[in-house]
Amino acid sequence: MIYDTAADVLTGDVFIKLDGFVPGFDTNLKVEGLNPTGSIKLKTARLLLERAECSGVLCSGNRLIESTSGNLGIALASLCASRGRHITLVTDPNANPRSVQYMKALGADVVVVRAKDQNGGYLQTRIDYIRNRLAADPDLYWLNQYANSANTQAHSTGTAQEILRHFGPPDWLFVGVGTSGTLMGCVEHFRKAGAPTRIVGVDAEGSVTFGGPAGTRRIPGLGASRRPEIFRDSGHFQKVLVAETDTIRTCRRVALDHGLLVGGSTGTVLAAIRALRDQIPEGSRVLAISPDLGDRYLDTVYDDEWVMARFGSDVAEAETARNGSNLREVTELAAQP
Repeated sequence: MIYDTAADVLTGDVFIKLDGFVPGFDTNLKVEGLNPTGSIKLKTARLLLERAECSGVLCSGNRLIESTSGNLGIALASLCASRGRHITLVTDPNANPRSVQYMKALGADVVVVRAKDQNGGYLQTRIDYIRNRLAADPDLYWLNQYANSANTQAHSTGTAQEILRHFGPPDWLFVGVGTSGTLMGCVEHFRKAGAPTRIVGVDAEGSVTFGGPAGTRRIPGLGASRRPEIFRDSGHFQKVLVAETDTIRTCRRVALDHGLLVGGSTGTVLAAIRALRDQIPEGSRVLAISPDLGDRYLDTVYDDEWVMARFGSDVAEAETARNGSNLREVTELAAQP
């Protein structure tokens, strides 16, 4: 098949079964990292940009700006390159070096902010930088994935529909939470469809989105040092926090046991499945959304020196993930739709 642009190549029908990942039920991954920009964020980027163009808020002279931890920036840089638009992407020291190189290679201007915000992260610093730039430049337009309903819609009309069409309603669905667009979109669509699926939102320890205390996070993708505006704690999903040590161990274990190099967000949601295994009935069909693959994490999650310097030598060892030893479930369990 021949596509007009790289952004037209979406692979929404790819699922991988991880045999034996947890005994007693099937664990499956919805693999989103096979499109040309390498992540689920291509869906978000397309709708953010298309909605802005269709609404008329963009003219030929507008230049774009957006905050990113990596994947959305790559997707936006690809789209803007193909459409002849200029974009500035604002990231921070936690971004994978390969992602920063990727964005630059696609022609984006990349700004790395280095001052931490009041919660010990960088997100508010990134947003403050953008707001200062907007105040000084009337031709600059912020897509704002954190407050833009297009982020949710991209996954309500995209990701969630793909699951129901190509996989069918899973008994359990595990979704990582960054901006929360994927989670919010899935919750919205599964409720409207009347699917009996139990949805679990998975976040990193140290993120404040679920209302927990802020803490240091080093792996990009999941988590936030400020709650995204599109996040709605509706009570229709279960909430789980995962320590980054369990994320790393799970990523490395999946690579050795299943021959699949997954990204940090995928390792986090898989660690949550393993930790909640006693709650999942035998024979269940469990599905986790895998936002990206692991090639962008070769210098971090899969690098022994990087891991040892930040988490210790025991975490760097390729061993079976401890089953939930560092996982904390948020106390408020969701009512079912």
